[in-house]
Amino acid sequence: MSTTPDLTVRIGAVVLKNPVIAASGTFGFGREMADVFDLSQLGGICSKGVTPEPRVGNPPPRVAETASGMLNSVGLQNPGLERFVSEELPFMKSLGTVVIANIAGNTVEDYQAMCRRLDATDVDAIELNLSCPNVKEGCMAFGSTPTGVAGLVRAVRPMTRKPLWVKLTPNTGDIRETSIAAEASGADAVSLVNTLLGMAIDIRTRRPVLRNNTGGLSGPAIKPVALRMVHEAYQAVGIPIVGMGGILTGEDAIEFLLAGATAVQVGTANLVNPLACQDIMDAMFRYAKEIGLERIADLTGALRIW
Repeated sequence: MSTTPDLTVRIGAVVLKNPVIAASGTFGFGREMADVFDLSQLGGICSKGVTPEPRVGNPPPRVAETASGMLNSVGLQNPGLERFVSEELPFMKSLGTVVIANIAGNTVEDYQAMCRRLDATDVDAIELNLSCPNVKEGCMAFGSTPTGVAGLVRAVRPMTRKPLWVKLTPNTGDIRETSIAAEASGADAVSLVNTLLGMAIDIRTRRPVLRNNTGGLSGPAIKPVALRMVHEAYQAVGIPIVGMGGILTGEDAIEFLLAGATAVQVGTANLVNPLACQDIMDAMFRYAKEIGLERIADLTGALRIW
């Protein structure tokens, strides 16, 4: 008997029609991609990182190609919270898929104020960016230690009834500890991993390629590290995990589910192939159908360790 696989997954109170989410920072607010394919097919879209006030970001050059990946130091360029709420969020909600607002701040009070404001909107979930390596303060300063993660999540949890996802950095001692801290403080899910801190050097000028000197490494180069961290977090927490880091194909995405992720975010792949998310969704469906899998959710944590 043939099986039509159910691709639906649940991250706490948030139900996704499939496990593929467009990651923050590589999809903008969906406007450009809406002309490329039907975005209602996506499991969700995670907004560009939004800050309380508009940011122009870091000076160029702020993107550099590396072996099997790329470095970026964009620096959270965005229109600010109020323009996001008034202009971008209505557009994103019109796309027919789950909308996650990724937010970043310099202080605990920034995060609190943004969560209070977003609580009054129809955004489906809030992703706390505690892991951007390309700004001088905030973000990774909170996310690099369990104490920092716990303190911030605990402070913002009373500010909103929206599901809170906490985006964690790989630039830390033990991803299990920061994941546990997020869960214990009220997070509904953890997203991991964000970019690894890296550098590229121009041997002719003897300067870093990026004007910010360092940047976040993403793409296939970080996938083995990301898979290991997702699996470690899965063994340590009971809340859902949204996995990311070097996902280019449906096979990559399935590996993340097996390691323990409930859903995945696709980032750098979108810059190489605008149809990456669609291709990954299609490949996951074909895989599930080929093996006779009834529910894609059954793959989460199904890794068989030696």
